[in-house]
Amino acid sequence: MIDGFRRADIEGAAAWLLDEARRRGAAEADFLWSWGVRNVFSLCDGEPEEDRVGSSCGLGLRTLDGAGRQGVAFVNSLDRDRLSHLLDWSLHNCHQSEVLEGLGLYRGESAADVDLELEDPALYGLSPRDRLQFCRLMSEAACEADGRIVSVRSSSWDDGWGEGFYASSEGFASWHRATFAACGVAVVLADGDATEMGGSGGEARSLSQLSPAAYALEAVQKTALVLGGRPLPTGRYTLVLDPEVTADIVDALGELFLASNIRRNSSLLRGRLGEVIGSSRLTLVDDGRLPGRMGSSLVDGEGVPTGRTTLLDGGRVVSFLYDLRHARLEGRASTGNAARGVGTLPDVGTNNLFLLPGTMKAGDLHRGAEGGIYVTELLGLHTLDTVSGEFSLGIKGAVLRDGLPSEPVAGVTVAGTLLDLLAQVESLGDDLRFSGSSGGLTLVIRDVALAGL
Repeated sequence: MIDGFRRADIEGAAAWLLDEARRRGAAEADFLWSWGVRNVFSLCDGEPEEDRVGSSCGLGLRTLDGAGRQGVAFVNSLDRDRLSHLLDWSLHNCHQSEVLEGLGLYRGESAADVDLELEDPALYGLSPRDRLQFCRLMSEAACEADGRIVSVRSSSWDDGWGEGFYASSEGFASWHRATFAACGVAVVLADGDATEMGGSGGEARSLSQLSPAAYALEAVQKTALVLGGRPLPTGRYTLVLDPEVTADIVDALGELFLASNIRRNSSLLRGRLGEVIGSSRLTLVDDGRLPGRMGSSLVDGEGVPTGRTTLLDGGRVVSFLYDLRHARLEGRASTGNAARGVGTLPDVGTNNLFLLPGTMKAGDLHRGAEGGIYVTELLGLHTLDTVSGEFSLGIKGAVLRDGLPSEPVAGVTVAGTLLDLLAQVESLGDDLRFSGSSGGLTLVIRDVALAGL
């Protein structure tokens, strides 16, 4: 029983829909079920701000006609009349869709049933009081960390669990169940006329992976570090990126390696397979089977087993990420990177994307970058042009003196091309840290042109 839904009922609905779809003319069909519960609580300056509990469920049916058309529809009920309407709409949408080359279901080996450590029983037992206590802990830890705190704008807690089921007319079926928890703090510091807002937090599959008090302290420290920041003289500087900043860059890089973006010519990596595009120290990996990670699962949105794909190896482009359709178009195998919801068609997405860590400690990298800038935030990364690689980003951080952050920095801009930036990477730390499903680490980039005073 899944909080009101029996697995047997869901499997029965899937079997009926897949059989009926074939009987009514579909060449192939697949079914996706998703159900979840979410609990959210937050404080603003110590007072309750948000307290809600919700659940959602949905089931989707995709039909394919064998001529290159596909259609999807979804409902949120197992009622037989609703399922009949679901089938009608899926077939209708299929008949009305455009013809696409390479469509088809997965016919390979089933995924091995291994424990990816995605479920933590402790999260099922959390009470409203527990969530309140976590938020109070973060608020109090933040207030005690620095006398310049003028507001703890938010201390929030978010947890839940969910289950999914995939089945296809080719006979594949797979269940997926996972828990999650996330917490974070946003603070405001003031010193004279200077005011700064910042935050920190984390997201994980298990309770033990979260450190609420540490996030509160980090939020205060990072905000205090840039409080009263001023521009530096225009020039060339060494940048030392905080792991969270690197994770944001990794997330942006992921878009360049999606085969769908390559094919529609919206990635600067089109035609660059086999080329060196970055420092020899850079190896970028996507892995859908990292234990306990947010992007892990046994199969992707098309029932294909997930796996590990090296995208950059020593700065050289060695692979892209594929779903079934784009893999067929390129004469390759799917990498297990189909992403979809119950009401959407499959497309390519990342699983867990990260840089392989180096061997140096963050402190040693800081000490080796005297006069450089420790970067805690890049502003405007979403404006990166994925076709040209051009960017213009604001920077917040602090100048490094004797290995420690000193004068706060703000109001400076770094502009250039992504490939030039990747080529200038000199060192990587051993401090791999995930932000959601993207992993970052301390990253040293030499001789970067900044525009300031």
